Amino acid sequence: MVAQGHLDSLVLRTTPLTAVTDTAASKRGFFSKLMGYLNGASDTTHREQSRFGLIGGPHYDSQAGLGLGLVGTATFRIKGYDRVMQPSNITLTGDASLKGFWSLRLKGNLLFPEERMRLNFDAQLAYSPLNYWGIGFANGDNSDNKTTMKKLNFKVDAEALFKLTRGLYAGPAIEWEFNRTAPLERPELLEGDDRVVRNYGVGLVVDYDTRDYITAPTRGCYIHFSQLFKPKWLGNHYHYNVTQLTASYYHGAWRDAVIAAEVKGIFNWGGYPSWAGMAMLGDIYSMRGYYAGRYNDRHLLAAQVELRQRLWGPLGMVAWGGAGTVFNKFSSMNRLLPNGGLGLRWAFRPHVNIRIDYGIGVKGNNGFIFTVNEAF
Repeated sequence: MVAQGHLDSLVLRTTPLTAVTDTAASKRGFFSKLMGYLNGASDTTHREQSRFGLIGGPHYDSQAGLGLGLVGTATFRIKGYDRVMQPSNITLTGDASLKGFWSLRLKGNLLFPEERMRLNFDAQLAYSPLNYWGIGFANGDNSDNKTTMKKLNFKVDAEALFKLTRGLYAGPAIEWEFNRTAPLERPELLEGDDRVVRNYGVGLVVDYDTRDYITAPTRGCYIHFSQLFKPKWLGNHYHYNVTQLTASYYHGAWRDAVIAAEVKGIFNWGGYPSWAGMAMLGDIYSMRGYYAGRYNDRHLLAAQVELRQRLWGPLGMVAWGGAGTVFNKFSSMNRLLPNGGLGLRWAFRPHVNIRIDYGIGVKGNNGFIFTVNEAF
């Protein structure tokens, strides 16, 4: 989990892997160098095959307290790439706060020549002294349920997708997740579930992707379907199945503006997922600003629409609105929770944006997010 609350940032280092020596640049003044760098950061040409950058800074919010976040990015092309093909990308994020939160996350999309294959992976290790309200929408909506959960989470998932036709990919997926919580002050909120939960999953992923860039799309659409099975014979004490469906669309509006829309659903069925496997509302991608996991249940539905406007050079801003909910059964779906917010963007590298968002919800749910790449 990337902790929320990351507002101020400081550039620590940014180094292209293919270094270019410019003696004339060394003689320029500081302001000229800075302006040249900012303009170069948003240059969409592919003059260099590989780029690496590191950015970080302090942050504060009511959830994590005062902390420090770092984000490293790498964009590159695998040998044999087509020059018109978008690059592969890897992001490494780290965070620690005075309230005891810390996390490490490695996420990437490897695109092979002619995009015949894509390898997507996401690995995360996090410790979070979270607030916890219990399982189900009604418990999350009851402020009196609030207690503390000291949670350790380690999760790895990967997808190997093979090109079937233009824009259409399919392939296998695997997932492994470990969750452990210290004893709760109110253990009845776990409803008898184990404090240590391990889950192993295998399944199938189908993607239809016509986006121009994965990390910062400006046109096209993306439809993602995944079906994971977590059967007992894989060693799962809590055995169930997870179906996920996401549909995103991107359209150029007026000059330097993009309208992006997304709907998503997560559905746990065929068994019981435990407290650790419930669909959770609120993260750095969807229902931004909601306390992660306050609202959780078997199923989730959420939607958002975002306006992205470039302002000047590498700088831009966004505004979004949306709604979502979690529920146990379709027949007893809960009320929709509203969501909205504003954000700043800095084109740190071509099609790699530093993202600072402030999201707002109900019941005091709000907060900052500092990370890299667009929310969707």
